[in-house]
Amino acid sequence: MNHDPTARQAPAGARLALFDLDYTLLPIDSDYEWARFLIRLGVVDGAEYERRNDAFFQQYHDGTLDIHEFLAFQLAPLAAHPRSQLEAWLRRFMQEVIEPAIRPAACALVESHRGRGDLCAIVTATNEFVTAPIARAFGIEHLIATGIETLDDRYTGRPRGTPSFREGKVRRTGEWLTGLGHDWRGFAQSFFYSDSANDLPLLERVTDPVATNPDARLAALAGERGWPVLRLFE
Repeated sequence: MNHDPTARQAPAGARLALFDLDYTLLPIDSDYEWARFLIRLGVVDGAEYERRNDAFFQQYHDGTLDIHEFLAFQLAPLAAHPRSQLEAWLRRFMQEVIEPAIRPAACALVESHRGRGDLCAIVTATNEFVTAPIARAFGIEHLIATGIETLDDRYTGRPRGTPSFREGKVRRTGEWLTGLGHDWRGFAQSFFYSDSANDLPLLERVTDPVATNPDARLAALAGERGWPVLRLFE
């Protein structure tokens, strides 16, 4: 990775803590559950939307997901409704689905880094509309999520910029650090907690990768590489 020579160093001994979201800090997939929530509301074609949602969910776990095809599906409902209606639905989603899924062990993990003054961020492929209130619920100021294009205060249904997926997580995190005036090299330690082998590029970029509630592929890789394994929900 190229480094910005103008980037300032973080304070001596500073640490960076990055967290994936779905199945890492949450025991559920917020993308998948948001789609199911829209089905329950009756605002999408239930049978067909559920079929496609399940298919994309399986592709993600198989490591075969086409992120652009998925985002065209996932973001389309946001373009079909005004922001005020979407935000009302999102508040219900937080209350009914997300808040009951937030576990003490995940909160304690986040707080262990926040309490030490580490620079913390959630880095997730899930879009910023769904994940912004989740980041706030965990007390994490910084969110690196897939952006959504807007026009005249409405979502267009298209992503904005690089999706934070696979190698995109490394790129987006690097851009975020640069925007703060930092550089990867300025941190004595950098942690990334993730459950998925899809996140291997960012796991390999940090000094301290932690396989967290890992899927089978990541658990095998962690065993081969001697990475620590953390299970928050057992």
